[in-house]
Amino acid sequence: MIAPWEPVLAFGTAPEGTQLVHRSRIPARDARYAPFPADVAPAVADALLAAGIDRLYTHQAELWDAAARGDAMVVTGTASGKSLAFNLPVLDAVARDPAARALYLYPTKALAQDQARALTSLHTPGARVAIYDGDTPTGERRQVRRWANLILTNPDMLHVGILPAHSAWADVMANLRYVVVDEAHAYRGVFGSHVANVLARLRRLAAAYGSQPRFLLASATIANPGEAGATLAGREPAVVDDDGSAAAARDICVWNPPLLDADLGVRASTLGEAATLMAGLVARGQRTIVFAKSRRACELVHRYAREGLTLNAPELAPRIAPYRAGYTPEQRRRIEQQLTNGDLLGVVATSALELGVDIGLLDCAVSVGFPGAMASLRQQWGRAGRRGLGLGVLVAGEDQLDQYLAQHPEELVARPAEAAVSNPANPAVLEGHLRCAAAELPLTDADSAHFGDEGIALAGRMPDLVRTRAGLAYRGADHPAARISLRSSSPDSVAVVEQETGTLLGTVDGSRADSTVHEGAVYLHLGEQYLVTSLDLGANVALVTPFEADYYTQTKRLSSTRIVAVREQRHVPGAGVWFGDIQATEQVVAYQRKRIADHKPIDLVALDLPERSFATEAVWFVPDRPPEGPRLLGSLHAAEHAMIGLLPLLAIADRGDIGGLSIDLHPQTGEPTVFVYDGHPGGAGIAEQGYRRFEQWTSRTAHLLAECPCEKGCPSCVQSPKCGNLNEPLDKEGARTLLAGIGVLQ
Repeated sequence: MIAPWEPVLAFGTAPEGTQLVHRSRIPARDARYAPFPADVAPAVADALLAAGIDRLYTHQAELWDAAARGDAMVVTGTASGKSLAFNLPVLDAVARDPAARALYLYPTKALAQDQARALTSLHTPGARVAIYDGDTPTGERRQVRRWANLILTNPDMLHVGILPAHSAWADVMANLRYVVVDEAHAYRGVFGSHVANVLARLRRLAAAYGSQPRFLLASATIANPGEAGATLAGREPAVVDDDGSAAAARDICVWNPPLLDADLGVRASTLGEAATLMAGLVARGQRTIVFAKSRRACELVHRYAREGLTLNAPELAPRIAPYRAGYTPEQRRRIEQQLTNGDLLGVVATSALELGVDIGLLDCAVSVGFPGAMASLRQQWGRAGRRGLGLGVLVAGEDQLDQYLAQHPEELVARPAEAAVSNPANPAVLEGHLRCAAAELPLTDADSAHFGDEGIALAGRMPDLVRTRAGLAYRGADHPAARISLRSSSPDSVAVVEQETGTLLGTVDGSRADSTVHEGAVYLHLGEQYLVTSLDLGANVALVTPFEADYYTQTKRLSSTRIVAVREQRHVPGAGVWFGDIQATEQVVAYQRKRIADHKPIDLVALDLPERSFATEAVWFVPDRPPEGPRLLGSLHAAEHAMIGLLPLLAIADRGDIGGLSIDLHPQTGEPTVFVYDGHPGGAGIAEQGYRRFEQWTSRTAHLLAECPCEKGCPSCVQSPKCGNLNEPLDKEGARTLLAGIGVLQ
């Protein structure tokens, strides 16, 4: 079968171009069906039959049976009918019992809006669907609480708007039959740790009102669905992961921007390459979605693609659009509708459209850089090919992970998904939720069922909880939920304020303010440059002013680690490896200005900022035969960078969530040592995955270093944009030799 995108892909195989480094075809898959369950409420069965649903995929029927027994989790691909799988038990419950309620949890407002439309369109009897989130008008909120029985919300609103006001939700709590958690793979790391505690608070309050809701979860493919589901639901669900849905054939391609300077590892613009692909595909009538990692990248790809179409197919230039956070709900709905009805041929989106929002039938999905997880990449590619043969393209970035996948593209199809890890017992996260729980209802020893024995012991040591006859109660007059961000382990955030107008541009995690909004830093907001004129850590405010410059800033940090406790240790060929608790200390001491064009340093400016220490989890290793002499520290440092770059292959994580330290003589080990640790206080389970799969991790990193064509090290192998030592010293060859002696280099 000749695909309509052949001329576009052929450009990458021309003699002067080597962009297309991989192409394969995933064959189509036939659907497997099961009869419609005989025990579904007749009125629900009739409504679904009227909607054209007279049979189920096998996994939908399997989830129906599992939900009848208890908590259940469906783990299947994009467009596999997960929504119907978890909706069917809920719709059956409300049809049989008018008092029954269900709470749906979605990670984004857009997805909740889309699912509300889908639920309403089924016209099932007894179903009263409503959204309760920050956009719900105040005058309608009481009506939602009293009238709706299928309530769609998000973790933030549950945390700050529902649980603190549980008395107003008494009827919902008392009759809560189901809690639906969609896109469960999105709840990982610090965010997942927070959400697990929010759900523990929900289960606790529901029990106080006399209900024990069952949990129905849905997720893209992850390596540990049972474990991840149990973290969120409080008990392990039955996992349904045998996908019975049909799937069209799909071409999978990896597009690597051409190398412009092999020594420096400089490649052509990833954004420009993606825009060229988009313009070419749209010009051939292919309905295309491009996924970018940031708002700025989203806008730039759209601008470049529009310029290309204006030159070559001007009538199509108005038929592409960007889609990202920051637009009004009305603007986003209009773009979604234009995609669905075919008015738009292309859209450049952030991950806001990665999840299951219905945007019609697309032909091609282009991912600008690896999105950080196989689950995410497959979700993105799954948006295309719903009306026939589809195309999924990864345009590789220049960092370690993208270049590793460009060299090993077979892993994009064959490699199992990563684990979704979180750590709800992290004291830095748990303490805030114990405070919230005590404000909602006094804590007792029985609450160890929700927060663990260590959690209740921690609550007993918290000075703002007072012991009463009913249990530990919060002594404040406010509710502490408003002070806790679900996306940060730090209780404080720094407001970024435009100096002249007083406009609040955004907030920065307090633990990262020193490195992102220090005085003199270049701060980006919606693609615009701002210069930080002052940082007041006492008031938690950074003042910025608009400016234009041809440079960016990178901080220099002093770091140290203190081993607090060893949890596990083992010896692998070539190294001793440990996992445990550490105290990490970091201090930003200077920043460097670098030219955007060639990344060359301009100057180094000293800063006077305090030390920051936090407890976290780490994996560390001591090589049996480290390099000797002046190459030692550069080899360790380069190995640390490369390993951090590839750790997201093992656990779903952002590179910014990981810290590291390499030292030629650690005071506690007495040896040359490399530490890799969770960059958030308390840890989120990322370093533990590195320890569990250490041999695989080091082996893949050695492969990366052996295959990178640069001579001395580049952003594709050992350089890091977040290095606190400004990427000095680095010894690529020493790191390769070191890691090849630990992992098995195949």
